[in-house]
Amino acid sequence: MIKVVTLCLSVLFYILGTLQANAQTVDEKINQFFNDSTGWFVNAIFAQIPITENVGIPWVLIVLLIGAIYFTIYFKFINITEFLTSIRIIRGNYDHLDKQSHQHDIPETIKIEGAQGEVSHFQALTAALSATVGLGNIAGVAIALSIGGAGATFWMILVGLLGMSSKFVECTLGVKYREVSKDGIVFGGPMYYLRNGLKELGYSKFGKIMSVLFAVMCIGGSFGGGNMFQANQAFQLFEHVTGGKESFFYGKGWLFGLIMAVGVGIVIIGGIKKIAQVTEKIVPTMVLVYILSVISILVINYELIPTAFSAILNGAFSPEGVVGGFVGVLIQGFRRAAFSNEAGIGSASIAH
Repeated sequence: MIKVVTLCLSVLFYILGTLQANAQTVDEKINQFFNDSTGWFVNAIFAQIPITENVGIPWVLIVLLIGAIYFTIYFKFINITEFLTSIRIIRGNYDHLDKQSHQHDIPETIKIEGAQGEVSHFQALTAALSATVGLGNIAGVAIALSIGGAGATFWMILVGLLGMSSKFVECTLGVKYREVSKDGIVFGGPMYYLRNGLKELGYSKFGKIMSVLFAVMCIGGSFGGGNMFQANQAFQLFEHVTGGKESFFYGKGWLFGLIMAVGVGIVIIGGIKKIAQVTEKIVPTMVLVYILSVISILVINYELIPTAFSAILNGAFSPEGVVGGFVGVLIQGFRRAAFSNEAGIGSASIAH
């Protein structure tokens, strides 16, 4: 892992060394480099299917939404009926089941008997939440509201609820098809259940291709939506609170990103155990601050709450929306919800 981080930093310094010395142009050149390299792929993934003359919906969003609806109906609204069960699992009420024999495990995927995983249920949850609760729920929601209006909030809540079923499925598959090496290290995630699950169905070669494809895309996704968006948003806020154009970091987004990369690297070098140990301490505090901030805002502006509910309900179903009417508001809500809850992306199943 240390060699990988060293190699990545060496490549980064090489790229920076080839850029002009003017710090204000470095950010632009880095942005242009990645835009030229990945723009074609982003355009393909988010290619829009026209709905109205002015509004379209990305095809990938349709796939995620159909999947979420299907899983919700197939498992009889498990996102609601078994919500309390999920709380009991996190509390460890079913840990005794792990100590029973693995008579129902798949022999080809379980290499060694192990009552204890590498992380606890709670640590797996906080590791997943560390990437879920954040800028996608703050800056992303603000973007959706600014474009789609208050009505987008309703559809974000609905898609978030449906997305719980998708996450249940991917996390369950991640645990079912995980592999454990002889030294007790656990491997799992979509790349494993795609390969082993499809093999059970008689699609061995297709499963291998899909697992490799996911692994490669996961690397690209970790750079883009997984890191660059968060680092960029964090930098924008940091730059603003430290003086804007007068800030030392103004025009030095690359430097801020490098500092964050080193800090994250120190954590991830230790593997999933170190990551879980850090997230189980940081995430509860983060969520507490998040909730207290929301409550404080609601208390300070309590007289506007009825107006806000009215605007949300009216805007969600109003034919006259901010962008493209009802369809535009619906799509903006769907897009933001799909990004903020990460349902169907597969990242949560890797942690679990």
